[in-house]
Amino acid sequence: MFIRPLFRLVPDHTKIQFMKGRHAGLIVSAVLSIASVILFFHPGLHLGIDFSGGIVMEARTPGPVDIGKLRAGITAQGVPEPGMQSAGNDGAVLIRLPAQPSEAATQQIVAKVRAGLEQAEPGTRVLRTDAVGASVSAELFRDGMLALGLSMLMILVYIWFRFEWQFAVGAVVTLLLDITKAIGFLAITRLEFDLVMIGALLTILGYSTNDKVVVYDRMRENLRKYKTMPLRDLIDLSINETLNRTLGTSMTVFLASVPLALFGGHTLAGFAWVMLFGIIVGTSSSIFIAAPILLLLGENRLRRDSQPVGKASATAS
Repeated sequence: MFIRPLFRLVPDHTKIQFMKGRHAGLIVSAVLSIASVILFFHPGLHLGIDFSGGIVMEARTPGPVDIGKLRAGITAQGVPEPGMQSAGNDGAVLIRLPAQPSEAATQQIVAKVRAGLEQAEPGTRVLRTDAVGASVSAELFRDGMLALGLSMLMILVYIWFRFEWQFAVGAVVTLLLDITKAIGFLAITRLEFDLVMIGALLTILGYSTNDKVVVYDRMRENLRKYKTMPLRDLIDLSINETLNRTLGTSMTVFLASVPLALFGGHTLAGFAWVMLFGIIVGTSSSIFIAAPILLLLGENRLRRDSQPVGKASATAS
């Protein structure tokens, strides 16, 4: 009977010494996170309508988009010059207007934009119109930041009770670094930071936490199995043993997100691009950030003995 061989991203029983690169990993991570914090303040995030307030209209022209022609048609209706950008190759265009003082004023300016589009390009259809007031947007931003903060707190509590405190500190510090890098990615790419992106950041937190728990579980098992193996060697062993699972999960989620990034439209594409970046960062940080932090905090607490790996393995067997 023919048996299909199992697909392996890396060979079994690898012996990669990951901890040799721990200093480089920590330095690179720190530099990227500091740069991300700087980018957060300047140029800052490109806030979407959820957080900045205003009116966003998505329209589709029957032919190729001519931004200048559409803008002229809108301003001819007495509307202040709007922000406009093409949203694809299918004639889609996004129109941004400042928030209006009342619902009646919002409806009036939307009607003028519709008339200006029809005048400039007959047959243009308005696909959607979103309007958010300034007070609502400030409340949404506060609630979104609160959701991120509470999720970090819950993750800290969960890992603290499941593992020793060294694991919890390593995981939370690493997750903070992951999130700062994702925010830096948003600042560089100028993707809209809205409620969808809050969802993307929370998803990255969940994925990264799961990846770290998998590696941490193996480390804890090996701490009990190899009583005298030096912690540095034990961490390398644990990462190698979970490498196929870590890379396999990452590759599956990555490949599932690629079509969304390429063909998901304006909203889903941004979510998917942040996810792709978060998968790469979350996977690499489990190996080169969380593990070195655990080694730093636990070397004199989790494992005090020092013995060559060969002797430790022989003792365990």
